[in-house]
Amino acid sequence: MNNGKLWTVVNPTVGIPAMLGGVALIAFTVHFAVLENTTWFPAFFGG
Repeated sequence: MNNGKLWTVVNPTVGIPAMLGGVALIAFTVHFAVLENTTWFPAFFGG
């Protein structure tokens, strides 16, 4: 692991869920922005 020393500062039981939560939040934000700013994306989701 390249950044193995990170886990001496941040406990993995806190860091891993925070990292995954951050990735999920970014993905949700990007999808919401695309949904709000295009016309084809809502039509694609609508079928």
